[in-house]
Amino acid sequence: MKDSIGQEKREKSTAHQFWARIRRDKLSCLGALIIFVIVFLAFFGAWLTPHNAFLQDLGKRLQPPSFTYPFGTDGFGRCIFSRIIYGARYSLLVGLVSIGIGLSVGMLLGLLSGFYRGFVDALITRFIDILMAFPAIFLAIAVIVVLGPGLYNVMIAVGIWSIPMFTRLIRGSVLSICENDFIKAAGALGAKDRTILISHILPNVAGTAIVLSTLRMATAILSAAGLSFLGLGAQPPLPEWGAMLNDGRAFFRITPHVVLFPGLAIMIVVLGFNLLGDGLRDILDPRLKE
Repeated sequence: MKDSIGQEKREKSTAHQFWARIRRDKLSCLGALIIFVIVFLAFFGAWLTPHNAFLQDLGKRLQPPSFTYPFGTDGFGRCIFSRIIYGARYSLLVGLVSIGIGLSVGMLLGLLSGFYRGFVDALITRFIDILMAFPAIFLAIAVIVVLGPGLYNVMIAVGIWSIPMFTRLIRGSVLSICENDFIKAAGALGAKDRTILISHILPNVAGTAIVLSTLRMATAILSAAGLSFLGLGAQPPLPEWGAMLNDGRAFFRITPHVVLFPGLAIMIVVLGFNLLGDGLRDILDPRLKE
């Protein structure tokens, strides 16, 4: 009973220190605020848009920003402000799904490679080397060529693109952790490999995985927007921000607002994830703790 109470107090103390360190880091707070706004828009954007994000009105095409249309209208007379709000869900979805693919596969491969070493390590490492032999954008384009253009295929492509980064980082962390005495003691006491991996190694690499996932979210969103800009991602009429840039580039010299505001939206959300990721890295890295 006393042990459980003591453990609960230690957990509360750790959580309190974690949030205290985040509150002291103003840039991390700014990043968290940006992400909170994006998540809020992703869930409730359909009810917050002043206009229908898909409704076309060619009589109002390419109107400049005004009180009625805060960000102006695009080449089809659609409200850019409404489309950016509605499109937040697609950018967030792309980031979550693609990072989920990269994290889950990369975590599994990294754990197996770093723990078993030998033939398993050599086999996984060669596979990762093959993936990294291709430039990242070309690897993503090759996947889309096979699967076909579309939002969901972009998620898969960016997810496969992210696997090598997760695998290499997790593998390095596992190799370092396996040199600790508590891992060797667990093996000497007869603990099964699965128990060691799940109960001892996985919790110690979780912080690294969280930080990398946050930072890679920004890269995934930016990469998906770039692929959509090339016409390989979200297809019309989805209001994905990269696709909006692609739709508006023909009118850039006449009405710059059609690409300015989607570009700013991408920049802000990427900045938010980078700021939060940097803050989490400083907090979760034990070498940087005060």
